[in-house]
Amino acid sequence: MDAEWLRKLCLSFPGTTEQIQWGYDLLFKVGGKMYAVTPLEPAPACLSFKASPEKFVELTERQNIIPAPYLARAQWVALQTRDALGREELAGLLRESYEMILAKLPKKMREAIANRANVTRGSRIVTARKKKVVGRKQ
Repeated sequence: MDAEWLRKLCLSFPGTTEQIQWGYDLLFKVGGKMYAVTPLEPAPACLSFKASPEKFVELTERQNIIPAPYLARAQWVALQTRDALGREELAGLLRESYEMILAKLPKKMREAIANRANVTRGSRIVTARKKKVVGRKQ
């Protein structure tokens, strides 16, 4: 995993924004809530992200993956090395992290993100509406 691959992957998720915070950490957020963090300078952890309770237990039993400092109580894990997980597995886990955070957002915000994603992809969203015709003779 390299920083450019990580950035490209996270920014491919609908509604994702990036922000530098706490001096040198690059955060990936959806709806203003972070789902992944990577340092821009050398640090003990090279990537942290939210995991499901089951995945948190499973992942923290592996070598080079620890409970994320300050965020472990919320089931965040931290990778101590860039090769702690393969790209395919990491991509799936980051997608899950994104989806967990997205699911906790208010419904209107989730819908707005989905609508923007569909417009960006060139899709059309069509809503069916019943029209009530008043006073029309046949």
